[in-house]
Amino acid sequence: MDLDVIENLLDLIAESEVNEVSIEEGEFKIKVKKKPDIKESSAPAVPMQYQMPAQQPQQAQPQPAAAPQQQQQDSGSESDDSDDGGDVSGDVIKSPIVGTFYRAPSPDDDAFVQVGDNVESGETVCIVEAMKIMNEIESEYSGEIKKILVDNAEPVEYDQPLFIIG
Repeated sequence: MDLDVIENLLDLIAESEVNEVSIEEGEFKIKVKKKPDIKESSAPAVPMQYQMPAQQPQQAQPQPAAAPQQQQQDSGSESDDSDDGGDVSGDVIKSPIVGTFYRAPSPDDDAFVQVGDNVESGETVCIVEAMKIMNEIESEYSGEIKKILVDNAEPVEYDQPLFIIG
């Protein structure tokens, strides 16, 4: 096939709505794709990733209230009580997104903060994973970590209290 014919073919495809063309002429074969297959393969994945985090917190809503009791048994209050003050008072760091709460950057690493640690405003205190993106959550306040309200690897909702800083 002549190079001019191929160039004319490419120009026609570029101007048309056709996405893919295959031509066979004897032993010569050519296949031209205008757009990659990424659109087809990524479209179903996005809604699935979005739906799964939204469904998990709804199923797990009772767990975050019970989880702080297990982690901080000495305080004996649920997360709903501590948000209103409860046994521990102070500033509350809340989750800015729906996702999965992680206390450390990886399973083998130490937690960003522990109860009793002093943090500065802007210091990373945890990670919330949303749609496979690790979002570092920074403290809005300076002070001592008084209470951690969520267990590691638990689902969290938007605006859910994570830490109390005093």
